[in-house]
Amino acid sequence: MTTFGYCRVSTARQANEGESLEVQERQIQGYALQHGLTVDEIMVEEGVSGSVPVAERPKGGALFARLAKGDIVISPKLDRLFRSALDALQVVEDLRKRGVSLHLLDLGGDISGNGLSKLFLTIAAAFAEAERDRIRERVGQVKADQRARGRYLGGAVPFGYRVGDEGELLEVEAEQEAIREIVALRAQGKALRPIAEAMQAKGLKISHAAVANVLRAASPC
Repeated sequence: MTTFGYCRVSTARQANEGESLEVQERQIQGYALQHGLTVDEIMVEEGVSGSVPVAERPKGGALFARLAKGDIVISPKLDRLFRSALDALQVVEDLRKRGVSLHLLDLGGDISGNGLSKLFLTIAAAFAEAERDRIRERVGQVKADQRARGRYLGGAVPFGYRVGDEGELLEVEAEQEAIREIVALRAQGKALRPIAEAMQAKGLKISHAAVANVLRAASPC
């Protein structure tokens, strides 16, 4: 019998907000000590989203490939292992058939032993999935609000703007003037490359593809 620990963080921010790998490892070791178990190895998953099935994660996949009858897996929380209720049920059923015990600390310990544990897992996993949905909704609402207020959301900064100290997009007058000129040249029937060359002749570093993006952004449609 081999006892494995499994812990995961998806981002550096998560590691700094109470879900650090060190905290998870201490929780696993403490639980094992209380139940007379010796943890042989702890699998540490860093920078992997919970949306990735555990068997497809680098460490999770390696762990599940090694498991044999009689082994034990200990993890601090349900959401360290599973991405959804369906995922949780499928994995737990697979482990049960293989004779592997799964202990989740936030669910009180061994959740693969009987029907009552499976029922509780189903309910808990459903709540975890609902919470992830709520988090996605909140993130979407925040991004929509930031977009409405002209906040920079990442990626390439649009031509004609720069990012201010508060994360807002501020107009760059020289580039805004170039945008107006690009629009005017296009209205005269000029093609993208000649427009780009005209701007480059004025010392502006812009490609014909960037000119197309400028025109697309400036279009009222």
